[in-house]
Amino acid sequence: MRTVAIIGTGFVADLYAASLRTFPDIQVVACYDKDAERLQRFCAHWQLPAVDSIDAVLTGPATLVLNLTNPHAHFEVSRQLLEAGKHVYSEKPLSMRMEDAIVLHELAKARGLQIASAPCSLLSEAAQTLRLAVEEGRIGVPKLVYAELDDDYISQAPLTKWKSESGTPWPIEDELVVGCTLEHAGYYLTWLMAMFGPVRTTVSASAGLADVSGLTSAETAPDYSSATLFFESGVVARLTCSILAPHDHRIRVIGDRGVASVSESWDNRAAVKVRTRHVIRRRMINSPVARKVPSPAFTRHPAVKRRGAASMNFMLGPAEMLDAIAAGREARQAGDFALHLTEVSLAIQSAGENTGAQHMTTRFTPSPVTRWSGQRTGV
Repeated sequence: MRTVAIIGTGFVADLYAASLRTFPDIQVVACYDKDAERLQRFCAHWQLPAVDSIDAVLTGPATLVLNLTNPHAHFEVSRQLLEAGKHVYSEKPLSMRMEDAIVLHELAKARGLQIASAPCSLLSEAAQTLRLAVEEGRIGVPKLVYAELDDDYISQAPLTKWKSESGTPWPIEDELVVGCTLEHAGYYLTWLMAMFGPVRTTVSASAGLADVSGLTSAETAPDYSSATLFFESGVVARLTCSILAPHDHRIRVIGDRGVASVSESWDNRAAVKVRTRHVIRRRMINSPVARKVPSPAFTRHPAVKRRGAASMNFMLGPAEMLDAIAAGREARQAGDFALHLTEVSLAIQSAGENTGAQHMTTRFTPSPVTRWSGQRTGV
């Protein structure tokens, strides 16, 4: 039995708890939250053990601790966990400041530990099938990527009615203060990093456009960003995030012989489709028929049913990390990968109107495709 603990039992913790049911060999040995009422409600709903202090987690038997706290607490909680000798899987972002992310990265290395950052959708069937389609040359040589992460005009949505399965309200103020780029860019940025390696330069812009004064009095992060990412491999990608434009979660990888696409990043089993390019007489056309790329059996993983806007197994990352720890290798989302993800995400969000080109200081070595058992049953 593999053991984990959870710190932070807010809205996102319910998504992890639901996903845990797909990994019966992973046991939660402790849950902690500074809000005692929220902790008890969460643990009662999911029948998980609660502890009354963070020290009980720090000294407890868990091999891996999931840091699901408020993003502004990620650094301090992860630091305490690493100093206590615990491996850490952190919700995104790893930290709100790059200098703090570097501290965590160096601390983990010094202690012989691992710290990884969500999101884990790069381990999904959809992401890995897309990667394989590109690597197998189905669209020729990849040149350009268009990736969209737009979530409609969130500030006008019925936000107060959004609650998690155990009854926790959606953290409206936290989401606006942290920002949609730090919250969402990773869903495709990790896919791109896994396929094309490190980002060399990002040329970005970001802005705060919606009036959210009725939702929070705090200083809010940009609600729109667009980045042109220059990868060391030569591929260029345009990644857009907003909580203004109509819902659009498409990714299109454009090669010199065709286009590979996925319509929804938040669906672990979304279809991967390829359109090839042809010349007929005096015209060039993209095939009117998109061919679905079959998913190899080893890309299929434990799946969850759709909940709200997503069908994502949030435990793919922690499960892969536990496998890595047991095998004595680095997890695919840990170490240099997590640090680079943090640097690029922060660069995009903070770009504003006049920053221009930003040259990344971190890099990583891409990992091979993850091999799952082939289980595909939804729960």
